[in-house]
Amino acid sequence: MSFLADNIRYLRAQKSMSQQKVADELVITRARYSKYEEGASEPPLEVLLRISRFFHVSVDLMISVDLRKVPMQDLLKLEDNRILLPIMVDSTTGNNYIEIIPHKARAGYLTGYADPEFIQNLEQISLPFLREGKYRAFPIEGDSMPPHQEGSFIIGSYIERLSDVRDGRTYIVITANEGVVYKRVYRIDEETFELHSDNTFYEPYTVKAYDIIEIWEYACSIATQEFKPEDLEEPDTKAMFKEIRYMLHNIASHVKR
Repeated sequence: MSFLADNIRYLRAQKSMSQQKVADELVITRARYSKYEEGASEPPLEVLLRISRFFHVSVDLMISVDLRKVPMQDLLKLEDNRILLPIMVDSTTGNNYIEIIPHKARAGYLTGYADPEFIQNLEQISLPFLREGKYRAFPIEGDSMPPHQEGSFIIGSYIERLSDVRDGRTYIVITANEGVVYKRVYRIDEETFELHSDNTFYEPYTVKAYDIIEIWEYACSIATQEFKPEDLEEPDTKAMFKEIRYMLHNIASHVKR
């Protein structure tokens, strides 16, 4: 179900503008615009983009979220009208909450990242030592980025422009194909990034800039398990020592026999 008709009628009312005035701004006839508000017809992509830019609301929210139920001040406006990112603010301190993406919600993040209702239902924490910004906590899966263990959380600071990505830093990268990943990022050219795991067992791979939905720079982490000495070893060294221990165990077993 598309909320477009209800949303543009609501947004126009918020601006206290007539249908004719909005139609003039969109360079279409009033009769044509009226059909969009009535739900009698759907605007073509070109006009939909014009509507999006005029009301400063991203297309995905325009068609998928009932904006009448969402406080517009709780949406973070980004440059170039790329998206409106839902944010939650602590009313007592004015600081942004850190929304926590639990393991069970990680798979649904690709469909819920721009949905205010999805964000509002997330657990939230506040860390006073973080500088001003927009933060979100993502769960770690696998062993590709030691010493961070599965079950830990990486708290990322939202990056609005890919031009702000710094080579060799670590980021939570969200793409349509790979989902949510935590990697060390290097820029290959203006359109391509290479993602590296600190565990050299995993091969680096490239992603295109246009495939990146969101990117969050490492701000801090929360470990849910105590680190062991071997967790701090280099991945290759750790694998070597495991192999040596395994060989010694086998030798000892044969000696006992």
